[in-house]
Amino acid sequence: MEYTPFPSWPDVAPRLIAVAAGREAADTVIRGGIWVNVHSRESLPDHDIAIAAGRVAFVGPDAAHCIGPDTQIIEARGRYMLPGLCDAHMHIESGMLTPAEFARAVIPHGTTSMFTDPHEIANVLGLDGVRMMHDEALMQPVNIFTQMPSCAPSAPGLETTGYEISPEDVAQAITWPGIIGLGEMMNFPGVIHGDPKMLAEIAATQRAGKTVGGHYASPDLGPDFAAYVAGGPADDHEGTCEADAIARVRQGMRSMMRLGSAWYDVESQITAVTEKGLDPRNFILCTDDCHSGTLVNDGHMNRVVRHAIACGCDPLVALQMATINTATHFGLEREIGSITPGRRADVILSSDLSQLPIEMVIARGQIVAENGRISADCPHLNWPDTARNTVHLGHALTGTDFEIKAPAGANRVRANVIGVVENQAPTRALKAELPIIGGLVESEGKVCQIALVERHRATGGVTNAFVSGFGYQGKMAMASTVAHDSHHMIVVGTDREQMALAANRLAEVGGGITIFRDGKELALVELPIAGLMSDSPAADVAAKAEKMVEAMQACGCQLNNAYMQHSLLALVVIPELRISDLGLVDVRTFEKIDLLEPLA
Repeated sequence: MEYTPFPSWPDVAPRLIAVAAGREAADTVIRGGIWVNVHSRESLPDHDIAIAAGRVAFVGPDAAHCIGPDTQIIEARGRYMLPGLCDAHMHIESGMLTPAEFARAVIPHGTTSMFTDPHEIANVLGLDGVRMMHDEALMQPVNIFTQMPSCAPSAPGLETTGYEISPEDVAQAITWPGIIGLGEMMNFPGVIHGDPKMLAEIAATQRAGKTVGGHYASPDLGPDFAAYVAGGPADDHEGTCEADAIARVRQGMRSMMRLGSAWYDVESQITAVTEKGLDPRNFILCTDDCHSGTLVNDGHMNRVVRHAIACGCDPLVALQMATINTATHFGLEREIGSITPGRRADVILSSDLSQLPIEMVIARGQIVAENGRISADCPHLNWPDTARNTVHLGHALTGTDFEIKAPAGANRVRANVIGVVENQAPTRALKAELPIIGGLVESEGKVCQIALVERHRATGGVTNAFVSGFGYQGKMAMASTVAHDSHHMIVVGTDREQMALAANRLAEVGGGITIFRDGKELALVELPIAGLMSDSPAADVAAKAEKMVEAMQACGCQLNNAYMQHSLLALVVIPELRISDLGLVDVRTFEKIDLLEPLA
């Protein structure tokens, strides 16, 4: 299926004008609802919406003059008529789904616009992978805008990716029809220090008049933060507290507050609006990362809006943060984000403004879902073999690949340990004294082993370290080819043989997630596309992901959404401590550090 561009406003303006004036009949009229106007922050009862050519032509107390013999009538019956919800920052790959299946999963939840950064696949397949995501996104019945990835690798010199994104790649992609801007600029030290490559990517984006996404994962709000803002990023989603949100909007950025599967950063930041009284126009809601289980069982942006309301935000303000604020930020206020003439007819019908049940979803003037069931077609790209054969280990791994040799003559050692923090992206830099048995350093107590296995170039490389916080017990291992952002393979376990079994299993199936205990596979989620995504339905992937969660719990892990924590352990741009194919990285200083330290 080829992409057919959605008609532009100028293309259909004569028809919209004629329908609004009553000279022509509308395609559809939604009658007798409460118009939620996010421009004026009002709920206006007894209004109608007339739709023509996929756009809103008229909104008013009576659209009878727009109705003809062939006009479809949708009775709102006093329900709220809301703009379709926008996710301002997200990674489709984190849902373990392709764009088509992700769209199929979120449309019934009222999401009609997404701003996606496919930097996960960029690290595996480069510009070709970005193009595949971009092309499938444009085939969908809702609006999926693509941000060209900016940082692959995310931290040059500290990791090796499958491909690197260059300023020339950015300049080329910025001309594609679905590219809305530059993806999150994760290499914030590079921007702060004036790295020519990072500045060239930002310059290419700004010359095209498009938005530069931000990612400032540092608690330092002094000169470094000011330098980052001066470099051009226009938004940031890495804030975790009220001071972060306030600092960003004061410096002219949009503060994107996220509620994903594992990131709960709305409650701690929205007080900037609800208690401090800051102007809500510069605050935006997003998800960042949602896995398939969350999408199927809990929702998408409707979940985020409900959560913001539960945190004390006025429902209309929360809706602004998920509609018009997002559209305005990306320069699309005349296209999406509100139910007003000329805009794409993306409308939700809901009987409650706070609980937000999604009873009908209309996208571009067509009914795409009712009462949780999708009615639209979400076409698939024909993903090539190059996208399905991406796990290359070089050789079958054994337990010896995961050995950590001890310094000669030592009985115990002090190790630098990655400390997982529940519900947050940052980790802690911990230290632990560990025993030595047979010349090898062994995990003990709350500390288990972590390894990063190179999977792009078949080097056979394995980097070993330690991690704390998962609570695993017995002889087990969990492996995943989802390892933000380099997407090598992360293996966490308490037994080296189980770690080898898990790693080899993922090489066999072409990527995904698996858990082994006592030599048996407890769960497997196959992700054959780039080792990141499945083109199976979301419900099927979610069912396998649920078995994965159950298996993690059976092995002793009680963390909320621990898989998301697992997948971020190689993200070398978020403090404090991470693992890469080049070693253990202290992200506070952006330097590699030794795994083991001598005991005094």
